[in-house]
Amino acid sequence: MLGSSSGAGAAGNSQSFSHTARASPATVQWLLDNYETAEGVSLPRSTLYCHYLLHCQEQKLEPVNAASFGKLIRSVFMGLRTRRLGTRGNSKYHYYGLRIKAGSSLLRLMEDQQHLAMRQQPFSQKQRLKPVHKVEGMTNGTAAGAGQQQQQQQGSGHVDISTQVQQYQQFLDASRALPEFPDIDLQGKSLPEGIELEHIKSFQLLYREHCEAILDVMINLQFTLVETLWKTFWRFSQSQAGDATIAVHDESEKRLPKSCLVLLCKYEPVLRWSRDCDNSLYQSLVEILIPDVLRPIPSALTQAIRNFAKSLESWLTNAMMNIPEEMVRIKVTSANAFAQTLRRYTSLNHLAQAARAVLQNTAQINQMLSDLNRVDFANVQEQASWVCRCEDRVVQRLEQDFKLTLQQQNSLEQWAVWLDSVVSQVLKPYQHSPAFPKAAKLFLLKWSFYSSMVIRDLTLRSAASFGSFHLIRLLYDEYMYYLIEHRVAQAKGETPIAVMGEVLNTKIQYLEKQQNDSLCEHCAHLATL
Repeated sequence: MLGSSSGAGAAGNSQSFSHTARASPATVQWLLDNYETAEGVSLPRSTLYCHYLLHCQEQKLEPVNAASFGKLIRSVFMGLRTRRLGTRGNSKYHYYGLRIKAGSSLLRLMEDQQHLAMRQQPFSQKQRLKPVHKVEGMTNGTAAGAGQQQQQQQGSGHVDISTQVQQYQQFLDASRALPEFPDIDLQGKSLPEGIELEHIKSFQLLYREHCEAILDVMINLQFTLVETLWKTFWRFSQSQAGDATIAVHDESEKRLPKSCLVLLCKYEPVLRWSRDCDNSLYQSLVEILIPDVLRPIPSALTQAIRNFAKSLESWLTNAMMNIPEEMVRIKVTSANAFAQTLRRYTSLNHLAQAARAVLQNTAQINQMLSDLNRVDFANVQEQASWVCRCEDRVVQRLEQDFKLTLQQQNSLEQWAVWLDSVVSQVLKPYQHSPAFPKAAKLFLLKWSFYSSMVIRDLTLRSAASFGSFHLIRLLYDEYMYYLIEHRVAQAKGETPIAVMGEVLNTKIQYLEKQQNDSLCEHCAHLATL
């Protein structure tokens, strides 16, 4: 097979053939059918691996991890070089001297998915989603059939929108790159027995490659491939006893043996570093998928994101079977914060679109103003002050501003600017103060309580616009939560995902303490019997 490939860079070399023979013959043939070597071109390494994962899904093959696949590529296409291309903070590894064949169906697949393909100089990665120029002699019909067939093989139970990524790309921010990860800070802690500094460096590199692969499949809305990437990185096997034959030939096993991976998953500096990297990755993914929480998002994209969020924890825990509990907890906490954020932001977006219709309806606005003017705000303030202790002048100013903004029939975006200004005014005295997070959370509670008192008054008066006010109140409360979340994260020098992760971790620790206390009480009771 290798001998019959002309210009593929895989000429007869016994060492190359020995390694290639360990791969599926179908995979080797697939590589030769779809790729070729050429001067002055390059192909993102993660792009090639995404194609490979789709090939494995179509052929029902068990994929190898990215490192092992890289070894296979080099054994099939001899003489390939790897280069890191792009500006600092926005660079990716590329295979230099490799491109997709002109007649390959992958060209059409990449165009449909808006995947970045660099077929000629200059090398640029300013945009991650970029149409690929059609190659002369390439017909749409030949490529489209294969691409559609591949996408139909995606996981069941999920809305597969990856084939329409070109349609949805306007709602994504695909230009965002994965931030640089810092080196693991050992903080003077001694290395675990059997672990050397080279193992630490290998883990860092493998983890970075893993995160880049996740970001790439997410940009192309290939949500179900995230589970495959997790399984590959954590060396998941259906038979958890493991396959010694696969382990020997696995490139990642050579770079970082599974036994060392397990030891590192108990090492505190690695746990802390993994958590920080996950927070950065997930924050980038949130900003890619939902760059503007108020901008309308198609229902199909929203549903696909929510289904993905629902599956995250089960995918991750399944992929990390036989991985130490310490690492599983770190990973699951960050993933849950990510999933919760996706659910909240999609819900906020849904509320925004419903409220937009209300704010654009002149008759409803006039009715709301009429009902609002009947509210006894002095009585509301008197009742709320006992709990909130809000300054009268602040409440009066907010009441006047709210009525004025409503009367002007401002757009949803203008309302968002007003809400942001309210947060800035109220929290200005606490800027650069350690008390800022606490003050911000307290303001959120006061805002929610005060708005509930206004809604109560409207309810008691059987206001005709109660439904509109209720919807607006839900949106503004949720958007206030969003604003406070980001302000607190900024004050603490963390990502919003990290802040939410801390909340979830505190909740988990509290529940575990309750369980332990209950168990101790039960044991003590049994001892008295």
